[in-house]
Amino acid sequence: MRIRRATATTVAAAMVVGLSLAGVTGQAAAQTEWNMQSTYASSLTQLGSMGVEIAKRVEAVSGGELVINFQEPGAIVPALEAFDAVSAGAVEAAWSTPGYWTGKEVALALFAAVPFGPGAGEYTAWMYFGGGRELFDEIYAKYNIKSLICGIIAPEASGWFRKEIKTLEDLKGLKMRFFGLGARVMEKHGVSTQLLAGGDIYPALELGTIDATEFSMPAIDLKLGFYQVAKHYYFPGWHQQSTFFELMINKDVWDALSDTRKAQLETVCQSAIAYGLAEGEAIQFDALKELQEKGVTLHRWPPEILDALRNSWDEVAAELAAENPVFAEVWESLSTFRAGYATWKDLGYL
Repeated sequence: MRIRRATATTVAAAMVVGLSLAGVTGQAAAQTEWNMQSTYASSLTQLGSMGVEIAKRVEAVSGGELVINFQEPGAIVPALEAFDAVSAGAVEAAWSTPGYWTGKEVALALFAAVPFGPGAGEYTAWMYFGGGRELFDEIYAKYNIKSLICGIIAPEASGWFRKEIKTLEDLKGLKMRFFGLGARVMEKHGVSTQLLAGGDIYPALELGTIDATEFSMPAIDLKLGFYQVAKHYYFPGWHQQSTFFELMINKDVWDALSDTRKAQLETVCQSAIAYGLAEGEAIQFDALKELQEKGVTLHRWPPEILDALRNSWDEVAAELAAENPVFAEVWESLSTFRAGYATWKDLGYL
């Protein structure tokens, strides 16, 4: 009888503990949903699909407790208004690249892509171990945003043109969609530049609103169909040797997260950097082959044009540093790191 009574007591106690744990688990499993306004369509290779992948990974590592709803461009706010929406808390998060927000702070361009700048390894090294991340956080905090670098892609192409560009004189007078700091370089050579979101480029090119465009890598440009209007495709992407992407989060929302949730988001973003770079490197050569089959001529800029563009970039960087103390601080940090890295690069790499 004593054994039976003990067993019954044990079972009853276990039931009480089980019910208590179930209650705790139920509380812990309370689901939080965020809207993530994207500046890229989900159908767009890498640029949009990485955002979708990140949302899936966050849900998985959080055990379903944090669900991020990927919102197509314009679903909540227009693509290029995502910064303000996150800052104000109209949406919890956004998927983008810092280079879209130079109208807020020109120094953010240095956290997106740098003309004649670092490759992916060097760029991430500066960001994580060379002082870049601290400067990045400082800038975004002024706008009530916490941004996590959450992807990087390989070099881009440097432009689609209707006619072959043989000299710098051929650029004068062109209207061209151009991204980031490279646009300022092109302007020094007589090009009228404008920044258009991805989905707006093809119609503008087709209608003649612009004469030329750059956007991204071959696999991405192929999907957008630029080859149907322009047949001359130029390399290398001197303006974007590597490009960072970001998960922007309203800072009040970020500050309210547990340390565990913050670590989950940071870990997902770090894994996305490796994922995005590997995918980008793997899919370009097939895309180039297909573009050639569609009648596209691939060009490589001659050394004299690249040298002229590099000299113009040096001028632009000096001008911006003189005008803007935040740009000057970030540029000094990146330049100092690159000068040190050059020793390793020259010795360590073929």
